[in-house]
Amino acid sequence: MNDKTAFMIPGAFAGAWCWQNWKTLLESRGWRVSTPELLHHEPSTDVESLIGTGLNDYTDALAAEIDRLEKPPVIFGHSMGGLLAQKLAARGLAGALVLLTPGSPWGVLPSSPNEVAAAQGIMSLGPFWTQALYADFDVACGNSLTHIPAGHQRQVFERFVPESGQALYECMFWMYDPGRASHINPIDIDCPILCIAADEDKVIDPETVRKTADRYPGLATYALAEGFGHMLLIEPDWRQIADMALEWLADNDKVDK
Repeated sequence: MNDKTAFMIPGAFAGAWCWQNWKTLLESRGWRVSTPELLHHEPSTDVESLIGTGLNDYTDALAAEIDRLEKPPVIFGHSMGGLLAQKLAARGLAGALVLLTPGSPWGVLPSSPNEVAAAQGIMSLGPFWTQALYADFDVACGNSLTHIPAGHQRQVFERFVPESGQALYECMFWMYDPGRASHINPIDIDCPILCIAADEDKVIDPETVRKTADRYPGLATYALAEGFGHMLLIEPDWRQIADMALEWLADNDKVDK
């Protein structure tokens, strides 16, 4: 058993607010929960500070926070946060990983036309890796916010913050990244991993999530959540996903049954 400590990482353009429902639920069950912001993602941060910030910068900052904990926590990660969670686990900093439609490590190719179209769209911005990028409401509604009720999409979108173009470049165009920032050697991870895909996700295809899980044979469990989109952690039925994760953790002796 671990000491029921959770460390929850948000995805690109998002923040700790995404995990609020999960934090409340887990704390009601005796967990200690940390929901950090990614580096330079606080609403008050100067947007210029994001320029040139990459995955390794995010990982270093998160690792420094985990180092202050008594033991490696269960790390929850959504989207790009799921990729960062894998990078932290490769440093020996995770007791277990719960990855919600996670970003893929170096070498995993896109699986769907939607993923290819997203890459093409960001390429149209020019040298986006030298910029801080802002989310677009219409694009978000058609991709990440598809399963957020229409009346709440604007409210969720207004909580988005700018994102580092460099970090997105390292995630989406890893084959051109000389620093191989998204590279993870699977043998460096030795903890159990749950990879949850959303069957109607237009950002990260379920098959891509399966490919990520396949990188960790003997450690990773792949699960498909039906009726969910990319923001499954805050969609109306988010509790189903949380229960799925907690049941898996119990089965893997990471929490009390």
